[in-house]
This record gives sequence, structure tokens and C-alpha cells, in this order.
Amino acid sequence: MTETNPASPLKRLNWQFAQVREVVVETCRVKSLMLEPASWPGHLPGQHVDIRLTAEDGYQAQRSYSISSPPEDELLALTVERVKDGEVSPYLLDELRVGDQLELRGPIGGYFVWTSAAMRPVYLLAGGTGITPLMSMLRHRDRRPSRPPALLIYSARTWEDIVYRDELEALTRRDSSFRLVYALTRQQPEDWTGHRGRITKGLLSANLFPPAHNPAIYVCGPTRFVETAANLLTELGFDPLNIKTERFGPSGG
Repeated sequence: MTETNPASPLKRLNWQFAQVREVVVETCRVKSLMLEPASWPGHLPGQHVDIRLTAEDGYQAQRSYSISSPPEDELLALTVERVKDGEVSPYLLDELRVGDQLELRGPIGGYFVWTSAAMRPVYLLAGGTGITPLMSMLRHRDRRPSRPPALLIYSARTWEDIVYRDELEALTRRDSSFRLVYALTRQQPEDWTGHRGRITKGLLSANLFPPAHNPAIYVCGPTRFVETAANLLTELGFDPLNIKTERFGPSGG
């Protein structure tokens, strides 16, 4: 993922190896890698890491992946979606095993971050696996004794494509200050009563508190989703300075 606004200059980050402790199947195309880095300084929800693979002939491929675990967890979680004809994601999903080593550097990013110290309402809009950095924020929020109101609007192709679905549903049951809204764009269950299709101004206006509540807003997903969501939010009167966006960059997977 790439940020729409560059972060301030970062200190030099060194490459290090992390051991794969667990691989969690999220959907048929998505897995989470639970990693134990050799040395980890801690991260903020919304940051990412660079992953580097090196072939026997010396060829290297490098990609960026958002961190999905909260700062409070012992292990670092990266959630990876299979990219058709990709160089990196097929290896991470098909070849990597528990006990293997993975080369990474991070944490990276200072713009698209959120912590529970900000007690104003927070709105999260996710498109597909754009849920990944937002899940780090929600998990961090869930571990705090005092939580600001939060809303997640999550757009996915189908019910089966919703990443972290069971965890999100459990969060709604135990936390009355968290609201979850799905938008299914391609296929819906027969008994589906939720939103059908892409996000619209009507969907947003029906679920968001008025701009006067001064919420912090984070939008993450494919470029088209992010641009549409940000434009709709602005049309509804939300301050563009309160809307932070992160979009998928063309990486080749």
C-alpha cells in the first residue's frame, strides 16, 4: 500500500529476519502471517512493513504490507491477499511454512495512523483487503479501557470475501459503541438485508454522525474505492483535513 501523503523523513530502517510462528487462513484468497521479528521497536496502528524475497540467483522482489495486529500483541501479523500472476503473494501464501524466516523492515509510515489517545469518534471505510490497517486500529481500540465511538463500513465482493468476519461480528456483540456496516458489491446471500452494491452517498449519510461531531476518518482500499469514498464524504460536509486515505499501489503482488 502507498500513502496519499508522504510521511516525514524516517530514520534508516535495517532489514531483519522474522520467524513465521503461525499461518491463519482468513478467506480462500487471504491468509495472515504471524511473525516474530528478531528485534521489533513497536508500531502504531496503520503502519506497514516492507517484505523482501531473494532468489538463489540473487534476484530480489520487494512489496509493502500493512500490519494488521495491534501494538499490544506479541506477534506481528501481516494479512496477504493472493495477486494473480504476482511475484510475492503466491510464495507467501503457498510456500511459506511455520518456522521459516522472512526478511522485513519497519515499521514504516506516520500519516495513516491512529491511537486510542484520540477520543473523538472514528470512522473507518474499507474496500476489500483495505481492512488490514483498519483492523490494527480496531484491535488496538478493543484493548483499551476507554474507547471512542467507532464505525466500520466495509465493502467486499461477497460474504465469503469478508476478512476477519467472525472477529468483527464478535466485536459488535460485545461493544455497543462499535457499529459495523457491510456493502456487498457482487453477490449477496439469499436472506441479505444489508446494502447491495458499492458505497453511495445515501449509505454514508444514513450511518455517519453529522460532521459537527468532528470525527477522525480513515479510508483504505483500491484507488477507485478510496477516491469515491473521499469525494462522497466531502460532499456530505466532512472536513477534508479529517479524512486520511491510503490506497493500493500497483505492486504486481
